[in-house]
Amino acid sequence: MIRIEEIVQKVARNHPQANLDMLRRAYFFSAREHKGQTRASGEPYLVHPLEVANILADMRLDEVSVATGLLHDVVEDTLVEPQTIREYFGEEVMHLVEGLTKIALISNQSKEVQQAENVRKMLLAMVDDVRVVLVKLADRLHNMRTLQFLKPEKRQRIAQETLDIYAPIAHRLGMGKLRGELEDLSFQHLHPEDYHALVAQLEARRAEHEAFLHATQAMLEEKLREADVPFVRIEGRVKRLFSIWKKLKRQKIEIDQVYDLVALRIITPDEVRHCYAALGVVHNLWKPVPGRFKDWIGTPRDNLYQSLHTSVIGPEGQPFEVQIRTEEMHRIAEEGVAAHWKYKEGRRGAHEDDEAFQWLRSLIEWTQEVKDSRDFLETLKLDLYPKDVYAFTPMGKIIQLPRGATPVDFAYMIHTEIGNTCTGARVNGRIVPLRSSIQNGDVVEIITSPNSHPSRDWLNFVVTSKARNRVRHWVAEQQRAESIDIGRKLFEREASRFQLSAKKLLNASNGDFKRVANDYGFGRVDDLLAAIGYGKIMPRNVIAKFLGPEEFAKLEERKESKLRSGMQAVKRLMRLGDDAIVVRGVDDVLIARARCCNPVHGEAIVGYITRGKGVVVHARRCQNVQQLMINPERIVEVEWAGKADHAAYAVKLLAVTENRTGMIAGITSAISDIKTGIREAKATVAPDNRGRIEVTVEVFDVKHLDKVIRSIRNVPGVLDVERLHGAA
Repeated sequence: MIRIEEIVQKVARNHPQANLDMLRRAYFFSAREHKGQTRASGEPYLVHPLEVANILADMRLDEVSVATGLLHDVVEDTLVEPQTIREYFGEEVMHLVEGLTKIALISNQSKEVQQAENVRKMLLAMVDDVRVVLVKLADRLHNMRTLQFLKPEKRQRIAQETLDIYAPIAHRLGMGKLRGELEDLSFQHLHPEDYHALVAQLEARRAEHEAFLHATQAMLEEKLREADVPFVRIEGRVKRLFSIWKKLKRQKIEIDQVYDLVALRIITPDEVRHCYAALGVVHNLWKPVPGRFKDWIGTPRDNLYQSLHTSVIGPEGQPFEVQIRTEEMHRIAEEGVAAHWKYKEGRRGAHEDDEAFQWLRSLIEWTQEVKDSRDFLETLKLDLYPKDVYAFTPMGKIIQLPRGATPVDFAYMIHTEIGNTCTGARVNGRIVPLRSSIQNGDVVEIITSPNSHPSRDWLNFVVTSKARNRVRHWVAEQQRAESIDIGRKLFEREASRFQLSAKKLLNASNGDFKRVANDYGFGRVDDLLAAIGYGKIMPRNVIAKFLGPEEFAKLEERKESKLRSGMQAVKRLMRLGDDAIVVRGVDDVLIARARCCNPVHGEAIVGYITRGKGVVVHARRCQNVQQLMINPERIVEVEWAGKADHAAYAVKLLAVTENRTGMIAGITSAISDIKTGIREAKATVAPDNRGRIEVTVEVFDVKHLDKVIRSIRNVPGVLDVERLHGAA
């Protein structure tokens, strides 16, 4: 187990002015509060905060970060209150510890929702102070190193969460070394068989790889000296396990077919010209692979990663990769934001002037907009993955985008208003569809119009979280405006039935209507009208609450008989009978059967509130119901009332039969025998030489329909019978 004095010495070496007494006090405080607690491995719990603090010290972070590592679990896992942390260690440490403390679990939330809300909380705290996420990454790294002591299902869940969220966050902060270890540890627990097989394959080739790297390294050192190109060192390495495994799966190849399995890395002094000079030596020594050169120095990644990458063919025809970077670039590539934290000491926050935090600011921007926890988590996973497409505005500004990004994504990356008014795009001078993918080096010009606006269809092809959430926001605002308008009309219609003026009610100077809105939990009258438009609240109930029970009862009594007779007439006109279908708990809603599925009495049904057209009733089996579930606020419970009415439902059936004479006569006879009306019948012969007989029958309910289908199936030569969707 690491000792506290070793951690103190590391902090003292990197930060001579550090308050080392704070670290010792944090250690003793943590030891006291965690006393008696053990980890799944059986070790004292104190081992974990010590190891987290040691990882942070190795990152060369300040004493506040390291002290937070020692204290990060005390609020969550002991009886210590945040106020106590403030009193003992100050506001800064308490702020970091609070940012790392999980939201208290709520029993009616799923684990996915809890996970999403805790990640959201951490990211919001990270905007204020990036050290929150650095401590969290160190915490997650030590947990992953000891994951083998947990139950298999918990190991899988934590490893997947690490791969989906924490490893990509480490990547976006430029922390390549930590990201690599998190990915390899996740791989080990998520796919243990593949992991151990890959380890065995690499171990079998280790001597061969070491010999190759040693020979090429010696050859390269010699040529660099001959060309008088300075270098600090040359490193040889084998690609990381997870990276190799992903390539094997993605390209469906064997390990012998991986051309960049090994790589050399040239570290030069801190002058960029030495990198390009070294590149010239490499390309003179070995033949470069076309299309495999990337200049991340001239165009750094958004996490400030800089390096030259090239693939070459070795002396024996073996391809391998060469990376070239300065010492400073190497430190940032390995440690990311932690590498230059010491230059930022004394400045809390996400450093508004740092390019490394541009992605974080945009990430938090939509994080605060996305309300649904599941949407947040899914969009976060997409947004955290590496971006590797670089396009240019006509003025030469570089816009970095994810693979598959479209001109709409590009437009929103420039500015929200550009995206909202986008009507078309020119790529390299040519008009292209908005759903086309942008490629590296494309020059993109966005065409806008002040009268244009986002389309819901854009959600089918945009890939960036910013574009997706801006389009969703606009669509939601439009739907809200429509719902307010519909809600107002429905309220006016209902008020007129009681011979009341809706305008006077809504504009009541005494604020009574706003009081009604507040009673329903809405801050504004428009919110209440929107809820009426969405069908969440019936306007009749709003009027009842406004008038009070006694006054409403009087008005209700006067109009009841007239309203009932009017509604019954409408229902008879719609061929639903007197009480065929009702919205559960409501008796004054216009109802119609959907033509797409044509439900009959007795079937499982669901109601969908249309805009201004009442409730349309679908059979639950209807293929359109799944699409309607996108707007769950419009779904209402409906049911068949009483017995089947005397109105007949026209239902179309398809019988697949043998191709022989007399089939249509046999089927129509069977239907007539059970006293069922036939509206239409026609027969055709399919390409497979089977008969197809479509017959439209009149049934009274679902039991009657089942009886008709059974009768047809009993006809000799009938192979199958099915009900056709749509109105007959």
